[in-house]
Amino acid sequence: MINSQDPNISISLQCHLLKISRSSVYYTPLGIRSEDLERMRLIDEQYLKTPFYGSRSMCQHLERLGYKSNRKRIQRLMRLMGLEAIYPKPKISKPHPKHKIYPYLLRGLKIDRPNQVWAADITYIPMSRGFMYLVAIMDWRSRKVLSWRMSNTLDTDFCVDALEDAIHCYGHPDIFNTDQGSQFTSRSFTDVLINNGIQISMDGRGRFQDNIFIERLWWTVKYQYLYLRAFENGTDLHNGLRKWFDFYNRERFHQSLENLTPDEVYFKEQNLAKAA
Repeated sequence: MINSQDPNISISLQCHLLKISRSSVYYTPLGIRSEDLERMRLIDEQYLKTPFYGSRSMCQHLERLGYKSNRKRIQRLMRLMGLEAIYPKPKISKPHPKHKIYPYLLRGLKIDRPNQVWAADITYIPMSRGFMYLVAIMDWRSRKVLSWRMSNTLDTDFCVDALEDAIHCYGHPDIFNTDQGSQFTSRSFTDVLINNGIQISMDGRGRFQDNIFIERLWWTVKYQYLYLRAFENGTDLHNGLRKWFDFYNRERFHQSLENLTPDEVYFKEQNLAKAA
């Protein structure tokens, strides 16, 4: 997919044209022991079910599965994954003390049309010999995944890339909601929102329900796809996710959407709004 030997086009431009984060192309497996990677996968699975588990409870959970683990080891792995039990959700992105925090704007708001509210979040993705991070941008009304990017670091660039791609392809929403992570409170991210006239909304600290639909997306993509497969490298993972998100948008119907797919809801209601 990426030809690093092509003298006529740079890797950066190839990544831009293919909508791939450069960090996923340069990804090399991290030097983590296989037994630690297995524990991290099990921790990630359990955390989706019980986000209130800290290192003590997670250690007991692994012991019950037959994995001998001391608490310090589990604490180290959870820190590496960006998981904390202080707040009832994975803390992949932590707040920056100098970044501005915006109020939560969705409480009591009736969301009944596409492009009214978009949301974004980051999650940890286990692999056979390492891990990646995934950011996704979702339309709240239709549940459509508008854009996504992978990275092997928790930088801001891959989040900005996903945001700019979503705006380029679908216009812009009235409101954009995220957590208070440093990637989303950074000037490079919020400036894109402000320059496009988008209101900024941020979850309250520890408010798992404030971004509930994208949290459900993580559960779905992991339990219905990622945990059922093994990916050797970033390219394999990217290709697999591209196919799965296409299936999710075009074919996977939702009971909450009257058994329609995200694409059906998004484009049908967009067309109705234009005709009105």
